Amino acid sequence: MSSTATNNPRRLETFSYDDKTVRWFVIATVIWGAIAMLLGVTIAFQLAEYRLNLGLSWTTFGRLRPLHTNAAIFAFCGNAIFAGIYYSTQRLLKARLFSDTLSKIHFFGWQLIIILAAITLPLGMTSGKEYAELEWPIDLLITGIWVAFAVNFFGTIVKRREKHIYVAIWFYIATIITVAVLHIINNLELPVSMTKSYSIYSGVQDALVQWWYGHNAVAFFLTTPFLGLMYYFIPKAANRPVYSYRLSIIHFWSLVFIYIWAGPHHLLYTTLPEWAQTLGMVFSVALWMPSWGGMINGLMTLRGVWHKVRTEPTLRFMATALTFYGMATFEGPLLSIKSINAIAHFTDWIPGHVHSGTIGWNYMLTAGILFYLVEKLWNTKLYSKSLANIQFWTATIGLVLYIVSMLVAGITQSLMWSAIDETGKLVYPNFIETVVRIVPMYWVRAVGGTLVLISFLIMMYNLYKTARQGSVGKEEVLEAYALEPNVDESGDSAHRKLEGMPTLFAVLSAIAILIGSAIEIVPSILSSQYVTKFEEVTPYRPLELLGRDIYVREGCYLCHSQTVRTLPHEVLRYGKASQSAEFVYDYPFQWGSKRTGPDLARVGGKYSNLWHYRHFAKPQEVTAGSIMPRYGWLYESKTGYAMLEKKMTAMQTLGVPYSNEEIANAETDAKEQAAQIIEDLGKNGGVTEKMQDKEVIALIAYIQRLGIDYGSIPEEEEELEGEDE
Repeated sequence: MSSTATNNPRRLETFSYDDKTVRWFVIATVIWGAIAMLLGVTIAFQLAEYRLNLGLSWTTFGRLRPLHTNAAIFAFCGNAIFAGIYYSTQRLLKARLFSDTLSKIHFFGWQLIIILAAITLPLGMTSGKEYAELEWPIDLLITGIWVAFAVNFFGTIVKRREKHIYVAIWFYIATIITVAVLHIINNLELPVSMTKSYSIYSGVQDALVQWWYGHNAVAFFLTTPFLGLMYYFIPKAANRPVYSYRLSIIHFWSLVFIYIWAGPHHLLYTTLPEWAQTLGMVFSVALWMPSWGGMINGLMTLRGVWHKVRTEPTLRFMATALTFYGMATFEGPLLSIKSINAIAHFTDWIPGHVHSGTIGWNYMLTAGILFYLVEKLWNTKLYSKSLANIQFWTATIGLVLYIVSMLVAGITQSLMWSAIDETGKLVYPNFIETVVRIVPMYWVRAVGGTLVLISFLIMMYNLYKTARQGSVGKEEVLEAYALEPNVDESGDSAHRKLEGMPTLFAVLSAIAILIGSAIEIVPSILSSQYVTKFEEVTPYRPLELLGRDIYVREGCYLCHSQTVRTLPHEVLRYGKASQSAEFVYDYPFQWGSKRTGPDLARVGGKYSNLWHYRHFAKPQEVTAGSIMPRYGWLYESKTGYAMLEKKMTAMQTLGVPYSNEEIANAETDAKEQAAQIIEDLGKNGGVTEKMQDKEVIALIAYIQRLGIDYGSIPEEEEELEGEDE
């Protein structure tokens, strides 16, 4: 070593890796993963048996489902990402993390975010936007912690001792930049209080921004960082180089550029401009190519070591993860094709597709990475390969049960919803007929989910015993030459040279994701001035606004949509297809993504006040076979009239045409409308005036408002002027 140093003018430096932070993130990954899967199993059983909602406000499906998704995505997968990135980045760059202090801030700040989510979401503190439900103070905290992570990561790149950044680092860079852009733009909101805010977007604009975020949260939080981890850990575990460097380049740039365009495929057949729908579909189909390029690159890296895949748990889980990744990224583009989307959207097929990715890809790959990391970080060997094999088969069988049951349920739903007889009438006019038919599939899903949970608990025990038999020891002191500033790269390819310029690489990555974002998002936001407005569509009255907030708080949008697509069977079932003018005062939009219950866009006036009053209390007595939870607390909790002025002032700021006089008299107006509903309930059901200030009355006011303005809107009016330009 000394002779080498003597002959080489470069400076030899000593350093160590910060593996303590990595160990913290590994432990957090395992703990939060178990909690996320327990919550998933809980809500799966709640759909199969409504009594398991327990009749408590904070234990209902509508409150726990956002907690499950946030725990699975940001707690489980998030901590796994940070553990893997911090471990691999240090070794790829031959440098300790930029700042031990920032590492601590990142770890403890992220755990604080998760704890705050676990407190606020069951309490109903939500912005009402899927995968972005956390309220504005937590959003600000997320921003701060993400900045700390970014500074720590890019600072490590600056102090690196390797000239060229490896392919895994490319994906990490794209992830950090894109998640920041997605989070900031989608979570622009106007605070009303510490626990309440309204999105600055409304209606069709909010829908596009939300699903631009929602789809790309999957892309750049559950896909690109895990692909980066795949590019590091699979070659390491297999002790082989990546199959194709050239394919890695094609994979990265095509994926980063194409993925960002795909969000509108969540909004096909809606009032979203046709050009945006088509754009989303085309790029979603094109996404199949780079996705499979990554899968092929990963699987071919295992070429020559397939015998180890059968015997080594780490490689087995990683190979299986790539297989499920390939399946999920084939199914995704398939579901974005309009004719297929018409069948699958709003059905249980979609949760089946989502979980083939999150369990099959994210959980399986994370399990393989955890086996690798725990062995390395605790200087030992896996406690039991037999337990790992049991875990593998338990998880695989559980996942297959989940996927198959949801595929069967989804196709059943679609066929029943769309069935029209020879007279042009719906064969199954009552939505509950479909619900009753698919409940057995919900039981199968719950069993499958339970098996996945059991597999995770087996892994927890195996990892715990592995760590217990190992030891941490002191930080290893390493040596490497300082980065040489002037290296002759005349013979390198253009991309190879780019890998030595991480700042330019990051800028180009940002440009790649901003092009698609700008082309889709900017015209939609600017076009708000062109959305045809009708005098007949008026802002919500004060009590209706309060009722809408209750609707959002209870997570009703998770089971009910509020948009009628242009499909014939939907028009027959729910009424005229929706237009963009209907939603101009909806902050946030409430189109939903799943129909466990019927669409509510036209429900106003369809049933009596008494029907709704009884329905919220005991749905099963009103609709036999209903799986809807009972909302008894709505009959005890008082309506928050005190917040009306602040809420309406916020809406006025956002552009809702409330006059100052209307705001000043809001509480009086709300109480008058409540009195009218109580009077009607008293005549027909004996409901007394003592219920006038209860939340159920405000919720009824909102539900009865839905769609009633639309009857006077001319059908021939264009939804969006200049739409085809």
